[in-house]
Amino acid sequence: MAGEGLTCWLCSRPFETRIQWHHTVPKSKKGKDTVPVHPICHKTIHANFTNAQLARIGNDRERLLENEALAKFVQWVRNKAPDFHARVYRAN
Repeated sequence: MAGEGLTCWLCSRPFETRIQWHHTVPKSKKGKDTVPVHPICHKTIHANFTNAQLARIGNDRERLLENEALAKFVQWVRNKAPDFHARVYRAN
């Protein structure tokens, strides 16, 4: 299994076959550290934050979850299957 033993940095669900690596500080902002995330979680992070915002937040997951849209997303996705995927819409 691709992500055996790993859990998603954002939603804490396990992985099945789909796994991506999120730069907590974007590469364009000289970030090097990565964390494992589901594709849907990765897209949701980038749909709700600019690279400049992500660079300021860094690897502080709790600060990301202060964003109401992201917190609602995590609540919604937490009981979905590991390979669950759907379109991601930016919340306003």
